[in-house]
Amino acid sequence: MLSLHQLTCFLATYEHRSLTRAAEELGYAQPSVSEQVRTLERHLGVPLFRRVGRGVVPTTAADTFRPHAEKVLAAADEAQRAVASIRSFETGTIRFGMFGVARLYGGAGLVADVLERYPGVRVELVGRHSMDVQENLRRGHLEAAMIAVAGLSSEGMAITPIARDELVYVSAAPARLTSPVTAKRLAEAPLVMAESTYRDSDSARIVLRRMLHEAGYNPGTRIEVEDVETAVELVGRGLADTVTNKGAAVQLLPRLAPNAGWVSLRPRLYDTLAIVHRAGATLTPAARLMIELATQRIQAIIEPV
Repeated sequence: MLSLHQLTCFLATYEHRSLTRAAEELGYAQPSVSEQVRTLERHLGVPLFRRVGRGVVPTTAADTFRPHAEKVLAAADEAQRAVASIRSFETGTIRFGMFGVARLYGGAGLVADVLERYPGVRVELVGRHSMDVQENLRRGHLEAAMIAVAGLSSEGMAITPIARDELVYVSAAPARLTSPVTAKRLAEAPLVMAESTYRDSDSARIVLRRMLHEAGYNPGTRIEVEDVETAVELVGRGLADTVTNKGAAVQLLPRLAPNAGWVSLRPRLYDTLAIVHRAGATLTPAARLMIELATQRIQAIIEPV
């Protein structure tokens, strides 16, 4: 049976045209290399080298066999690296980008999923907003992430939409929840909106602005805050209404605004969640695992695409 040791000795001999020099390179005794080559020749049933003076010359059979031997050794090396990568990742750190609202749906559950499979790893969920996460991707600080995207193209990034999250109108005033909210009603509403720092680039706010502009209205807010939890709590106090992801409303209203409810917009609007990584990148097993688990968890909560 062929062995990797035989192939290694064959390729070294082929390269150096000398059993002695092949043995020196490999750190073996010359008779050991000679025996490995002879065993390989017996297995193949053909001579691989002819002795010429103090060296050897490859036969036609050796020329034919060489690229196949190289492929076998390369495949073996790749297999070893893959296993070493898995072994390292099982006891190392897994970093994955996940913007704020998405963590409400899947953050703790995602970490639990990872630790159930690999109890020895250290997990980092990185990012406050999709733009923040995307910048970390561009700089190479993250391999992959789940973000919200207003469009489906970004230079240098591979974007795979996985789910869509409806944007809903949230209010503690029952009279405002009797029918879907139109652009006119939205423009006139006393709104508190989250993501104040990222208001110009936040995907949900981009979708809302587009809706209002197309209807001939200018967006306006009464209160600006950074996080969706504060926005929902202010709604619960009756100080303003808000528009947020339906998933966030379902998660937060029972805890922060139990007297509030939500209704769809007219037309219905959606925030798209996508897996993003650098275009053409070869992802590590850790990144592939996080993508698989994050996708499964999010698609079990909100509408897959």
